[in-house]
Amino acid sequence: MNTLPSLFISHGSPMTALHPGRVGERLAETAASLPRPKAIVIATAHWLARQPSVGGAAQPETVYDFYGFPRELYELRYPAPGAPEVTTQVAHLLDQAGLTAAIDPHHGLDHGAWVPLRLLYPHADIPVVPLSIQPHLGPAHHYAVGRALAPLREQGVLVIGSGSITHNLHDLRAGFSESNEAPYVRPFIGWFEQKIQAGDVDALLDYRRQAPFAERAHPTDEHLLPLYVALGAAGEHFDGRRIDAGIDLGFLAMDCYRFDDATAAVTAQ
Repeated sequence: MNTLPSLFISHGSPMTALHPGRVGERLAETAASLPRPKAIVIATAHWLARQPSVGGAAQPETVYDFYGFPRELYELRYPAPGAPEVTTQVAHLLDQAGLTAAIDPHHGLDHGAWVPLRLLYPHADIPVVPLSIQPHLGPAHHYAVGRALAPLREQGVLVIGSGSITHNLHDLRAGFSESNEAPYVRPFIGWFEQKIQAGDVDALLDYRRQAPFAERAHPTDEHLLPLYVALGAAGEHFDGRRIDAGIDLGFLAMDCYRFDDATAAVTAQ
């Protein structure tokens, strides 16, 4: 079985499900380039828990964790099955790494999971296991979570982190637009691309001090932390490639990243 990459996805607004735009195109292209996964483990910025928690539902519900949106958005479903055996394996791998995990037998798929998954695999026929983040524990913890889950990639499981490469919703009121981008967005995403291409994990883990405009791009960490899960799952030697999906509303960058095994990438060349 081919070793799968890991992915980081900027999932955007819930409205991305109705108007997927460029990110929809990029994710469809990404899915077409991959072997079909046996299952998906997705760490979502919208499931916050004190400890790593793993969804164990046999049939996870589609969760509408938002309000005030058009009625048709609440009529969408993503009826992918769960994968209880993968849930057990995820919890075991985390426990082995000293990251005590809990299994939640009822947790469903929030919009950080089902919105991008509809764009990757619209038939909802691949089992999905959601994974929480711990916003109080920071990048290094989430990188360790990803490292613990790296063996899953060799078993045909696709590990995804779903969040946002920039996420400052205070700027909804700032008047930014496609023709008037927030000045911090491109320097911030450029720094991340440079450090990922260089494999500079130490700098990435220290983004709060080193990245330009870090506090403006992320007043809080939670939407960037899933990137570190995907980064850790890529293993020690990775080839990280930015997938440019544009900038929504002038401040919400939709970058995604694909992390492949660097040794395999060299061999393929």
